Formats: sequence, C-alpha cells, structure tokens
Amino acid sequence: MELNWNKLDVKLSASTKKTIHEMGFERMTPVQAACIPLLLKNKDVAAEAVTGSGKTLAFIIPMLELLQNRSETLKRHEVGGIIISPTRELATQTSRVLAYFLHHVEHITQMLLIGGNSVSADVDCFKAKGANILIATPGRLEDLLMRKCDINLPAAVKSLELLVLDEADRLLDLGFEKTLTTILQYLPRQRRTGLFSATQTKDVVQLVRAGLRNPVFVTIHEKCHNKSIDTRSDEVDLSTPSTLANYYTVCKPEEKLATLVGFLRSQGSHQKFMLFFSTCACVEYFAAVLKVLLAEFQVFAIHGRMKGTRCKDFDSFQKAKSGVLICTDVMGRGVDIRDVNWVIQYDPPKSAAAFVHRCGRTARIGNQGSALVMLLPTEDAYVDFIYRNQKVHLVEMETPLPAADTLSCVRSIQLKDRAVMDKALRAFTSHIHAYSRYECNVILRLKDLNFGTLATGFGLLKLPKMPELQGKDVSDFEEVHIDFNSIPYMDRQRERIRQEKLKIYKKTGIWPKSDQKSKRRSCRQTEPWSLSKQHRMERKSKRDRRKIKKQQQQDSGRSKCKRKRNLCQEDIDELAKDIALIKKLKRRKISQEEFDDQFDAKNRENSCESSE
Repeated sequence: MELNWNKLDVKLSASTKKTIHEMGFERMTPVQAACIPLLLKNKDVAAEAVTGSGKTLAFIIPMLELLQNRSETLKRHEVGGIIISPTRELATQTSRVLAYFLHHVEHITQMLLIGGNSVSADVDCFKAKGANILIATPGRLEDLLMRKCDINLPAAVKSLELLVLDEADRLLDLGFEKTLTTILQYLPRQRRTGLFSATQTKDVVQLVRAGLRNPVFVTIHEKCHNKSIDTRSDEVDLSTPSTLANYYTVCKPEEKLATLVGFLRSQGSHQKFMLFFSTCACVEYFAAVLKVLLAEFQVFAIHGRMKGTRCKDFDSFQKAKSGVLICTDVMGRGVDIRDVNWVIQYDPPKSAAAFVHRCGRTARIGNQGSALVMLLPTEDAYVDFIYRNQKVHLVEMETPLPAADTLSCVRSIQLKDRAVMDKALRAFTSHIHAYSRYECNVILRLKDLNFGTLATGFGLLKLPKMPELQGKDVSDFEEVHIDFNSIPYMDRQRERIRQEKLKIYKKTGIWPKSDQKSKRRSCRQTEPWSLSKQHRMERKSKRDRRKIKKQQQQDSGRSKCKRKRNLCQEDIDELAKDIALIKKLKRRKISQEEFDDQFDAKNRENSCESSE
C-alpha cells in the first residue's frame, strides 16, 4: 500500500497537511493509510495494530476533516467528536496531539475531561466556553452525561459525527464495559465509530457488535521489517515493533536490585528508562530507595493510586531528556513518551499481552529501542512461553555486574526513616500476592520462590507477618537484630503521634488504634489470596446448587417449605465430629494436610460400614 500522504485517495484540508508537515511525519504508517480513507467514507472501523504504530493520527485526522466538511458549522456548545481513553495520561497525550492541529483550524475547540480534576470546574468550563471535541475518560464522561440539573450534555452530543474508543481492549480490562454501555445510550445512532486497540479479544468483538454498524476490520501485521494490511479480518497476530530489540537476563533474587542499579549506571544517566513493577506498593518503595541509590538520575514514579502528583510527574518525565520512570501497568498502554531508550521489566507482567504492551513504550513509530525483562532462575521457562504465545524472541543478555553495597545502603535508608521500612514490607507482601495471580501460573509458581532470598533482595529488615510464609523455609534471610520501635519517622508529625502511642503500648502492652474500625480490621485474621479465592468459588458453587435445587423443586411441583428430616443420634454425633474438625482447621490447631487425612480416613470408615 502507498504510504505517501499525497497519494491518499481522499482529500485532506490545507490546515491538516500543514500540521502534518510541521510535526515531521513525511509518510503515513499502515494503520493511518488504512483507517483515514475508511472513516472519511462513512465507514465504521475496528482497527487492530501493534503498539506504537501511529493509531492516534489515524482517528484525529478524519475527525477534524469530518467536522470541517460539515454543511453547517458547529456551534460553540455542539459536540461533533468524542474520544474515550482508558487513562488520564493517554487522554492528556491525545489532547496535546489534537492541540497541534487546532492551531491551524478555526471555530473548532476541544475540552479534556479526566479524573483528578474538579467535576464542578469541568461543568463551569463547558457552560462558559463549550467544546466541539471531547477527550475523556469513561467515568468522567458518564458522570457529565447523567447530570441534568447543571449541564445538558446529552443535548450537546446530538450533533456527534465520530466516536472513537481508543485502546478499547484496555477499556474493557479496566472494567468499563457497563460505563461504555451507558455512554452509548446517550449518543445518536447516526454516527461513525472508530474502535482502536492492540488486540481484538472476544470482549472487544462483543463491543464491536454493540457499538458499530457493519464495521470494516483493519488488522496491521508486522513481521521482521515488512508490514502488511488486512482489511476484513478479525484475526489476531500481535507482535512487538520490528525496530525493538528484546533481551532478558537471569539473576539471583538476592542480587536483583543490585543488578538493576548496576545496569542503569552502566547505561548512563543521559538515557531515558521506563521501569515496570507489578504493584503500586512496589513502585512506592523502589522509587524511595532508587532516588537515593541513583542520585545522578532523575527518578519519577507513577501508579494508579496516585492522586495529586500523578499528572505532574507524567508531564515532567515527558519533558525530561533523561531519567527513570518507575511505574505499574497504568503506563503500559497507549502512552507515547518520546525518546524512551529502554523499557525494563523488573517483574514479569500478569499476562503475555501485557508484556508486549510494556515493550511498546519504546521503539515508537519506527524508532529504535530496547527492552529488558529481569527473570529469576526459577522463571527461565518464561522466555519460551513468550515466544510461543506472542512470537517474541528474547535474546539473553549477559548479567550486568551488581552494584556493590546496594542492600546495605537500602537497609540504612530504612533505619533512618520508618516510612521507608513500612513501604518495604507492603511492597514485599503485595509482590507475593501479585505473584499468585499470574496468567502463566504453571511457569511462574509461588511455591518455587525462595522467600528468604527474595526478602533479602527487597532489602527487608524483618519479614512481614503473612500466611504465605507459614511453614516456609526462610533460613536464607538474615534479620536485623534491633529494637524496631527505635526506628523513627522522618516526618515530625507522624513521629510525634507514634511516640504517644508507644508510651501507651509500654504501659498497657496494647498498641492503641485511631478508631474502632481500624481495631476491628487489625483483629481480623488474614488469609492467603489463593485460599480466599477458593472460598469465594465454594460459596458461588453452593449458591448455584441451591438455585438448581430450587428450580427442580418448582418444576416437580414440590412445596417451597423444606421437609423435616429425622436424624438419628449416630448422625448427630457424626455431624458434631465434622464441625469440631473444621473448627480445629480454622483455629490453625491442625494443618490442611492433617485435616484432609482425618476427613478422608473418616469417610473410608463410613464407606466400609455402609458396605458391610
């Protein structure tokens, strides 16, 4: 397919051509060459393309052309285009790209509607200035559409020409299916819809059926250095960009952090890195220690639970020429940050598709980039798993030389500030919980982890109290033998409150809580995630069985009232023994294995008696 802008079979306006030239895009990408003509020819489009393939311009350009070619110019409060993004970072990025084009377009305005900003401020801004294009996250857009007293957004969207669902698979992964359904009910049916994603999952296909009319499926295949376009196909063939070099390294758990520090120092502080962790707590902790260990680097941190500084750190990293961004998968999709040299995955992601999305933060739009995943010796089968699942070939990198005295430095940071010690314990606990939820749990198994060396690699001063560690060999971990109550908070107010509670604790032996709610929470016995999941499944199974039984009773004409069952004394005694055995298990007086052995032995005795 011809990728020259001048060879496009639809005519673009002079303002659009001027902006494209100023932005330095000399040629179209395949997804742009396929989608722009289709949308301008009144087609609904469902596009699937590898990450970093230029999907943003593929819907911004046709949206602007449709609005400029209208027979009647949009009024100030008439909305002609809506772009829905899964995260505020991606929405902000799209808004900035659109702003470049609007510099040369008169009478078309845009408005950014995302979480983190005041709803009332958004309402006042729209009432005062209006907007012709809305770029929004799903929750905020749904909120404004459902408001009736202070804003009439449903009336404004009656002029809608084009709806775009950007990173549609991510929208569904984040649980926005019901929100999107609500939004679609407010929008006119006579519109064009563009759905853009990196993968066409079953959920995405269902969304296509609900929101698009006779769509054209566009799939961009990228293998080696050749790109091919397939319209009318819903086949998924996801891969990483051909300009991306993928590496892996295997390192011991106790040396993993030191190896990371050594690698970053060897690459130099003049480069730009994105460092992915599996949980928000890990981002909080490792950001705190890496800011000290990598004093010569600019270190930024972003995760989904951040509120105040999230947008600020994102903007700062985008503008920075170098630095390290420590983040979760909230930054793993769609976000386009220029000149990222390395993507480092400290933890393998929860799914194979997420691996590809993370890597796609570098090597954008034909640029060169590198990605590195750090694996433990028990995780080396992950290399073959990624190749078989995503056709991504990982090349082994010689393990970088670990930085000296890394762990001793990390421990000294915690000894100076109790807040960092708390973060370390939360990070380790959250990492263990996340590890038990992996999609490829046949390869990444919790039971294969050496908890002692893993805790050493986290630089912990002591092990946290968690059910997963009970009965495990943690002899490889060497705890710091100090009075942990002597470690202070650097924050004076937190330290003052802690000292007051410490005095009460020394007198009474009970640590005071701020309220009854926290007291009840602290008394509640914790349980492993895997066990809680099993309990949920058992409860669901019981509910399903009750529903089936009730339906069978109704079908057979039986009474809704339960029939009384006559139990003999022997049955009652047997039931009492079962209850006592279950109570022993819950109070941890016996192990799960002992419970299973006793219960199975009792069942065998009963079966023998019944056979006799």
